[in-house]
Amino acid sequence: MTNNILSRFIDEHNYDVRVSRNGRWIDQKCALDAVCFVADCIVDYIQKGGKQPFQSPNIWHADYSIENVQHLFGKPDPTIRTTLDEYNKFFRQPMKMLAAAGVLREDGVLNNTIQFSVEKMEVLEYIALRERNSFEFLCMYIEKTLKDSGLWDGFETFFDLQTKEALLDLKIVFSDFCIRYTPINTTVEANRIFIKVLNPLACKMHLKGVERGRLSKAMITYDKIMYNQANWRDKAVGKDKNIARGDFIQAPQDNQMYQYRVTRAIKYLRQFNDKYNEGKSEVLDKFSVGEKATHMHHIFPRNQYRIIAEYMENLIALTSGQHLQAAHPNGNTSIVDPTYQYNCLIAKTESIRKNIMSNHGEPVIYNFDDFMYVLDVGFKTDYFEALPPCDFNAVLTGIEFNF
Repeated sequence: MTNNILSRFIDEHNYDVRVSRNGRWIDQKCALDAVCFVADCIVDYIQKGGKQPFQSPNIWHADYSIENVQHLFGKPDPTIRTTLDEYNKFFRQPMKMLAAAGVLREDGVLNNTIQFSVEKMEVLEYIALRERNSFEFLCMYIEKTLKDSGLWDGFETFFDLQTKEALLDLKIVFSDFCIRYTPINTTVEANRIFIKVLNPLACKMHLKGVERGRLSKAMITYDKIMYNQANWRDKAVGKDKNIARGDFIQAPQDNQMYQYRVTRAIKYLRQFNDKYNEGKSEVLDKFSVGEKATHMHHIFPRNQYRIIAEYMENLIALTSGQHLQAAHPNGNTSIVDPTYQYNCLIAKTESIRKNIMSNHGEPVIYNFDDFMYVLDVGFKTDYFEALPPCDFNAVLTGIEFNF
């Protein structure tokens, strides 16, 4: 899936809140990393044979969710009864937003719990793939909802003026709208949602947004719209945000999020290669004959290039022989054979070109700009960022020039 396809999906829907009366078209827990994570958990649940329709507890009771939500978001054990409400909100709110967007579908209520099914798996997988995809989806969805609901002019005015007065006017308009057209009946509740609407758009436009209820002093940056950041009040008392009272545990370490993202990229590349490339290696040589690609290899070594280790554009599907004999001579993973690294780069360029330019219905899992970033980091240059979009001949020339 590309941004153009995602845009067409968004454009197919009418998100007018005046019609839907849905006050939960977005909510407090709908930060880009939380939405990405919940989408990943749903995809994993379905791929492992989970039944549809499903409920929120079906997702967060799954082993994959339990393992990762504690490590990544500092949440307590979901099997503890005191955490029931917190976990229901953390998973259900993004699920309700995805249903409002048409990615999921609400299938009624059973035992006072909403039933969900996947309506558009391709979009769900796109959101689950990486946080930036989730960010792009949120921005498109929010903007379309505001336009469909007749609210966009007020937001556009604020983005043009960037003043305290414009922010106050916008907050009043948004709050009045929510109280008039949705079950939300207080300004306080409307303001809690307002920040989730305004700040992703401000971040995308590199503009000021709202911080602690006021106009931010600087433009909203990517880290400011993540769920996984410490709340300023919780910092003061040494407690992570949104942890159930009495179940406070140590905050997650950056290394845990890093490991999750690397593992997620490896998982999705393996699944994609098995399904759409018949499990074959991306590099054709004597080691690939008659063998399946069971190893996902970092072209630029993970231990030397941590910053690009989570990018699928830096991963390539190889057979065990290719990985442990050719790429890493004698199975020594601390050594990379430069000739084979070159072969991998050429092969990966072709894999990415086919996925983006010669697609036959399979999901588009690569991003050209991300590939350019991987190459610039790997070669310690800024050569590739200046290349025209999707000019793969120039990419091959650049590899030859910089290798």
